[in-house]
Amino acid sequence: MQTRTLGRTGRPVSVIGLGCWQLGADWGAVTEDDALAVLHAAVDAGVTFFDTADVYGDGRSERLLGRLLAERGDGLTVATKAGRRADPHVPEAFTPAALRGWLDRSRRNLGVDTIDLVQLHCPPTPVYSEDRVFDALDTLVEDEVIAAYGVSVETVEEALTAIARPGVATVQIILNAFRHKPLERVLPAAREAGVGIVARVPLASGLLGGRYDAATTFAQDDHRSYNRHGEAFDVGETFSGVPYDVGVAAARSIAALTPDGATTAQLALRWILDQPGVSTVIPGARNPEQARANAAAADLPALDGHTLDAVREVYDRDIREHVHDRW
Repeated sequence: MQTRTLGRTGRPVSVIGLGCWQLGADWGAVTEDDALAVLHAAVDAGVTFFDTADVYGDGRSERLLGRLLAERGDGLTVATKAGRRADPHVPEAFTPAALRGWLDRSRRNLGVDTIDLVQLHCPPTPVYSEDRVFDALDTLVEDEVIAAYGVSVETVEEALTAIARPGVATVQIILNAFRHKPLERVLPAAREAGVGIVARVPLASGLLGGRYDAATTFAQDDHRSYNRHGEAFDVGETFSGVPYDVGVAAARSIAALTPDGATTAQLALRWILDQPGVSTVIPGARNPEQARANAAAADLPALDGHTLDAVREVYDRDIREHVHDRW
């Protein structure tokens, strides 16, 4: 597994990581045994970067990762997120005491004294401009509660505001074949500043696996059922904000570009890895086979110019009007 430096953390991490939202909640039921099997399969495949959050299953995802760290923690980097526990979710809730309390809970869940990386979890937009919040994060670094901090953003403008801050080590942003806008300004700015880019929602909630059609259904406790119109959180987190029927049709066009011996999901992951400035990409997995297949995308050769142009054509023709000006 190839590694890249994770921005200002200085840590080498696998170019394919593992997103652990699925192991907590909101993607249908995943048993504890299945979740642990996914984690171990990912490590066996060379994955060293794991992304979670304190609200994924109300800490379940963190606790499962804590068990993994206790057994196989050497060389692994775990990033968690904080801020979505704020109620109400307003800028004033991001106080030093609240941040420390959230992170103390995450440390207990993970079984660690110092968290490798904490990311503000898509906070209200004004938070990115609040010096007091980032001063509090600097203090948490000094106190060795966290080793480094970054942000998880919804919009390009939020990312650019964060990148300008000297203490921000990483930016996590939605980037995939259905989300090209970060290529224009965010990735160049991050490269210039030495900030790592963590690409999330890389398969557009599964659409870019090429297996869904108009008849596909999802469990009632799966956000792909209950958040299609942003009922629970930002609609961009579900199918990248692309209307489902539009995404299904566009995914068929992407699938037609899949090289021999690869899957469409692997093609979609390789496309992200080929974008200059990406540190790691974090597909999720609900079973060990998915974790191994995702990791294998790192072994694909870089996509040729024809394929890259064809992906761009699909985006410009089918997707751009739905997402480009919104996030």
